[in-house]
Amino acid sequence: MFTTRPTLQGTFGMVSSTHWLASQSAMAVLEDGGNAFDAAVAAGFVLHVVEPHLNGPGGEVPIILAPAGGEVQVLCGQGPAPAGATIEHYRSLGLELVPGTGPLAAAVPGAFDAWMVLLRDHGTKSLAQVLRYAVGYAEDGHAPVERVGETVESVRELFETEWTSSAEVYLPGGKAPAPGELFRNPALAATWRRLISEAESAGTDRVVQIEAARTVWREGFIAEALLRQSASPTRDTSGSRHTGTLTASDLTGWSAAYEAPATYEWDGWTLCKAGPWSQGPVFLQQLALLPSRAADLPAYGSAEYVHLLVEGCKLAMADREAWYGDAWPGDSARPSDSGPDGSGPDGSGSGASGSGASGSGASAGIPLAALLSEPYNTARRALIGERASYALRPGSPEGRTPVLSTHATAVATGEPGFDALGLPAGAGEPTVAKDGATRGDTCHLDIVDRWGNMVAATPSGGWLQSNPVVPELGFPLGTRLQMAWLDPGLPNSLTPGRRPRTTLTPSLALRDGVPVLAFGTPGGDQQDQWQVHFFLALALRAPVRGGLDLQGAVDAPNWHNDSFPGSFYPRGMRPGSVTVEAGTDPDVIEGLRRRGHAVTVGEPWSEGRLCAVARDPETGVLSAAANPRGMQGYAVGR
Repeated sequence: MFTTRPTLQGTFGMVSSTHWLASQSAMAVLEDGGNAFDAAVAAGFVLHVVEPHLNGPGGEVPIILAPAGGEVQVLCGQGPAPAGATIEHYRSLGLELVPGTGPLAAAVPGAFDAWMVLLRDHGTKSLAQVLRYAVGYAEDGHAPVERVGETVESVRELFETEWTSSAEVYLPGGKAPAPGELFRNPALAATWRRLISEAESAGTDRVVQIEAARTVWREGFIAEALLRQSASPTRDTSGSRHTGTLTASDLTGWSAAYEAPATYEWDGWTLCKAGPWSQGPVFLQQLALLPSRAADLPAYGSAEYVHLLVEGCKLAMADREAWYGDAWPGDSARPSDSGPDGSGPDGSGSGASGSGASGSGASAGIPLAALLSEPYNTARRALIGERASYALRPGSPEGRTPVLSTHATAVATGEPGFDALGLPAGAGEPTVAKDGATRGDTCHLDIVDRWGNMVAATPSGGWLQSNPVVPELGFPLGTRLQMAWLDPGLPNSLTPGRRPRTTLTPSLALRDGVPVLAFGTPGGDQQDQWQVHFFLALALRAPVRGGLDLQGAVDAPNWHNDSFPGSFYPRGMRPGSVTVEAGTDPDVIEGLRRRGHAVTVGEPWSEGRLCAVARDPETGVLSAAANPRGMQGYAVGR
């Protein structure tokens, strides 16, 4: 079939990411003898520079990794709520939702420590070697993509009147970053140069330097600057100025940690995701709601096929609202300690890992095994009828009664005063309001190397429109706490020490117990919709050149629905909605409308920004593909 690009194939290494500079930087690391994990860290820090509207060092990153010959692991780079981030505190400020911007929305920053733990345990390169690409682009400049400047322009007034430290970086001389012109972030470059210098002063050993860098982040000049920024009154989406809750003990008391993935077996595949502190199990639930064999699905791409997937997604997302979180009230989640101090060039450090059994994942008390069980999903599947559902219908795993937040219930029922149509119909890149409110800003990268190491990571948060730039550092704090509810007694209630349920959800798939595929996408609540469609396009369609048709599956028409409360402020929903790309078969659109779906036809190439790499364990052939949507994702390899 026709695709926008070929599926790349080779034997040395493959990289796919949402920006060509990150992809090529990762490839340069592979060419220099590094492994997939070294390359991932280098690419991650480049993404902070070239996609600052989509991620930053103050954000978070879940990582799924498969060391050659080792167990699949999840490395959690999602920081928890600070000790002072209590429901009572936020309610005392007159808030009903966590603001979408500002320091009150900041969790403990998690991305930096996760990248450092990955480099320490599974990489081979030094801190300076992996950071030099990001330092170079921040110091010498890069030609920004259009969306960087567009995002800055959307918050220009806020930057010029309130967040003046952000204006200094992103509106130098009053001008926003423009395509074709070099854009620099000298403050960020200086931060990394000082970090490297202080780390190298601790000794010559690679691991010692990485540990020293982690200490600088938690206790040194970076920590001091982050805390000063958190304590600075900042205007947020509530319209008021608030200070944050982050303290020194919050920074020193948290580390990125490993845990076993949540997994599900479907038609010979094993799909691996982060646990229910993410939305990752939504992907697994959508598969559990389908027939167990690909051959029993309706014709690929037909109206019946899309209807089945959309209705299954609604049920899985309703369960996400009722049951997903870091821990059930009264329980505690304790991810495992960080892994070993180092590994060889094959990245085979053992780390902390688990069996990967269905329903695993470190979120205590969440009934994930029941949510993925055959009896539960057989009963749920019976709810899918011939007509589109407009209701939010969480289930009752283990006979437990689902409880939704007050806001989610009000939005779902269209109660007066709550905007049940509060989300835009478009997809792809998120909308950004003048106060910085946004949804879905994210990056992604996948890498496989010649030794068979494989990694998928979804960096996000800490974007330029989330919080003011920390003047001394060149990057802002994140806003992930906006995903937690201010109602007590829910698995996703705002709770000190617990991770807010994130939308970030990289994927890794195995065949016969061997990792063969890593993939993911930006897109907030759409991530585990677009990824299911991509995966099924691979599973249901003919291979190319003896391997998975990665590019064909990436390019295939995609869609999403918003029939559930959104994860981002102001957390609206659009019951019965389905948004399809222009170019979707008109017969399919008409078939969906006959079934009662409220179909919106979006712009061409507007649904998804998928990346993927693969490895054939029998031949050793590596493959990669990247999304043409957004005009910046690229795969490279040889």
